[in-house]
Amino acid sequence: MKLVSILFVCAVFATSDGYRILGMFPYNGKSHFIMFEHLMKALARKGHQVDVISTFPLKKPYPNYNDLIVLPTARDFMNNMTYDEMHNMIRASSAFAVATMTGNDICENLKYPKFQELIRNPPKDPPYDVVIMEVFGAHCYAILGDILKVPLIGASSSKLYPWHHDYIGNPPNYAYQPNNLISYPNNMNFWQRTYNFLSAVQSQYQFNSASSLQTDMLRKYVSPDAPDIRELEKKFSMILVNSHISMNGIRDMTPAYIEVGGLHVQEEGVEISPSLEKWMNESTQGFVYFTFGSMVKIESMPRHYLEIFYKSLANIAPIRVLLKIAKPDELPPGLSSNVHVLTWLPQVKVLKHPNLKAFITHGGLMGTQEAIHYGVPLLGIPLFADQFTNIETYVRLNIAIQLDLDTLTVEKMDEALNAIVHDPKYRIAMKKVSEKFLDRPLSAADTAVYWVEYIIRHGPNALRSPAKDLAWWQLQMLDVYAFLLVIVIAALYLFATLVQFMFHLTSSSSKTSQKKKIN
Repeated sequence: MKLVSILFVCAVFATSDGYRILGMFPYNGKSHFIMFEHLMKALARKGHQVDVISTFPLKKPYPNYNDLIVLPTARDFMNNMTYDEMHNMIRASSAFAVATMTGNDICENLKYPKFQELIRNPPKDPPYDVVIMEVFGAHCYAILGDILKVPLIGASSSKLYPWHHDYIGNPPNYAYQPNNLISYPNNMNFWQRTYNFLSAVQSQYQFNSASSLQTDMLRKYVSPDAPDIRELEKKFSMILVNSHISMNGIRDMTPAYIEVGGLHVQEEGVEISPSLEKWMNESTQGFVYFTFGSMVKIESMPRHYLEIFYKSLANIAPIRVLLKIAKPDELPPGLSSNVHVLTWLPQVKVLKHPNLKAFITHGGLMGTQEAIHYGVPLLGIPLFADQFTNIETYVRLNIAIQLDLDTLTVEKMDEALNAIVHDPKYRIAMKKVSEKFLDRPLSAADTAVYWVEYIIRHGPNALRSPAKDLAWWQLQMLDVYAFLLVIVIAALYLFATLVQFMFHLTSSSSKTSQKKKIN
């Protein structure tokens, strides 16, 4: 039987076309790269050779996966962002921050010697078949598609930002689709729709204006004849997007908008220590998992916030708490005995455990999608970026309770914790959302692999929308409306003129008749 299985696997790989794929993920954000790493591994498992350029080289070798270039980083944010740094990020405009800190600044790596070598002497034996890169802020790297003369595919670790839709001619309908920078429901009132539209337009203008410097960088580091950054952005054949209808609702989407929400939720290679497994198994009254993700250090938060956490976590005993802290020695003393602290946790294994009651989270998309995958209710305390919109979306789905850090008290946290742990309505609602999230014709990873191979097989224009050839005013049918308005005005004018003429003619005829009678 084992021999038959081996022969079957060999036959599958023998009959599949192995492509050479270049993955380009220059942003130094671990939460983003988790998705991209699993995307590239899924392609590698299919028998394709993947070369990856990133700031996160693999710790263990993986078949068909090669870390081609490890880019330098000016700042390591992995478990290293302080509370003060987080607040500085909140003050900055999202569009401007993405265009500069995660865009223009990262494009400076185009001058990196190893990258220059790839630009000047790209591999030809075998050549690349496609480039996959992050769609976020540093779109200067799209030049690789031009240099290698292969299709360019985008990957987004979140819903698309307002400035991304044009890249694939996607038609965002701001009448009922809130842009991902604001927290509105789909059924917006007039003022919300107005703000939604103006916010999207302003963000797109702000991003395009700030990121236009990338054209100069391309002409400085790549070629004086390099295309404008806005032209490069229109060369994406499709975008793999970390969204799903179960969470994000109904929206207009071109076929080049491929939803692969939850692609990163994988247990492959995730190991759990015997001591942690024992602790979770012995938590017979249940336990709560508490982490603020891979960037923000809980231990760097002001003392009064930590005291609130300490008291509230103690108040839910005998329910236990599993707390992830990168540097426990920086915590003040006073944690209650029901709290177990670890510096690293195999998150998917924790979220999968049957004794887990709830997940206290900052609202990062990757972690909350993992919770949805395993059906775990959420207590959200958003800190920055899309975390606010994520948690507010989950509150509307009745799978989360939200707390505001600025107004947080022990009483509010006690009330929210007791509700999310003991009220069954949150777990019931989460189970329904989880079922929808997992109910797909193909898994997220298989969906992504299929469409990448589709573009390679059928070319860069296989999913190209005709909308990409039209100006914004043509897309909005303003020229047609203007033409029809002119026709209506002309028709009304002619009608008015005709009525006036007929009135004048009738009046003249009446006067002539009267004169004849008098004579």
